[in-house]
Formats: sequence, C-alpha cells, structure tokens
Amino acid sequence: MTAARAPLSRSAKGSRVVNREQIIEAATRLADEESIDALTIRRLAAEVGIGAMTLYSYFRNKEEILDGIADDVLGGLALPGGGAESEPREAMRALATALLAMMREHPSIVRLFTTRVTMSREAMRGALENALVYLQRSGLPGVTAVQAYGLVMHYTLGFASYQAPRSWGDPSHPEVEELRRQRVHFYSGLPLAEFPTMVSLADEMTSLPSDDQFMFGLDCLVDGFLHRLGPGATPGPAA
Repeated sequence: MTAARAPLSRSAKGSRVVNREQIIEAATRLADEESIDALTIRRLAAEVGIGAMTLYSYFRNKEEILDGIADDVLGGLALPGGGAESEPREAMRALATALLAMMREHPSIVRLFTTRVTMSREAMRGALENALVYLQRSGLPGVTAVQAYGLVMHYTLGFASYQAPRSWGDPSHPEVEELRRQRVHFYSGLPLAEFPTMVSLADEMTSLPSDDQFMFGLDCLVDGFLHRLGPGATPGPAA
C-alpha cells in the first residue's frame, strides 16, 4: 500500500513549503494511482499546491521526476536477509518475490522498466548492484549471477504486467474472492460449443494471474536454470 501523504506546511506568507522528497512522493502516488502519462508538470504542481514554475526550481523536466521515482522505489527494494545464508534457489525466489511485491505496490515501475532506461544511481544501486551482490552471496558467481538476475527480472516483469489489470489475481485486493467468483461465472457462462475447454476449466482459469501461478512458473524457471548449469556449477553460499 502506498504511504500516506506527508502534510505540506506553509510559510509565513501563506505559500506552500515543499521539498524534493514530498514532490517525488506525490509524483509516485499520482503515477501509481493513475498513470505515468497523467503525471505532468502542471498536474504535479497542483497536487502539491505550488505553481508550475516553482516546480521547475526543483526538477528541470519530467525525466528528472521519473528518475526521482525510480530512485525512491527501486532504491528501496527490500531483499530478505543478506543472501549469504541462502542457497541459489532460495535467493532467486526471494529476489523474484521482492520484485513482484515492489511492482504490485508501485505499478508505475512496470511502465518505467518497459519504456525507459534509468541511469540514476540510487535506482541502479537498489535494483541492480544490491540484487547482484545478493545473488553472488548465495553462491552464483559473476556472469551466472547476471544471467540469474535477467531470468528473474524478465519473468517477474512479464507476470506483473499480466497481473496488474486482473484484480482477481491480487491477494491484497479487498474483494479478491468476489472478483474470482465473478470471473468463474464469466468463464462458465461462455458458449459451450465455442469454448468447451475454457468452460470445463472455469475454476482453474482464474488462477492464471494468481501468486500460486507466479510461484509455480518461477520454480520451473529456477529449477531449469540451475539444472542447466550442471552438477557442481552452483556452489553453496559464500562464506
């Protein structure tokens, strides 16, 4: 869930007093709740209660604001433990679940990943450097850690994109059970002559965007990846 809005104070003259962190918080909230396209300088300025020209004194353009969102969200990617006591399989699974949780909380990040290359340092440190170190500490050396990262990132990004508009797959949605029931009703109500397989699998079809499906696919990928490396190619956790 997105953090609550930080209160904005006023100066003695009555104008709002803001800082870069509050602006980025508002930008992230707007991008998550609506879309990156809805995030304009004018709209963001109105959101934080300042003039557009004042906003330009903090950020030169929208690209800098998007970098700020990436720094804030990707820079804060939370990985369990330190990876040093994890086996490669557990580390890859933990990275994937952490990425999915981040993308679910901040759906704008999915769009950022697929439309631009982020060069900001905090974002690279959180989503790349720290993640690669995490995988290496589990026993995946050099290029293998990079390959493992790519596999996990690409799979998770694709799944998050698929799950986002399908609310019945999000376990955090307050009406997830009702949404699933409605979806089963939809599938089972399709013309039987035209969709016999989908009708017969109506209950199972609702699991496609579920976390269970995510973990099933992830385990298949991770197990296949580690098997491909061969015996002895994945040492245990780094000392």
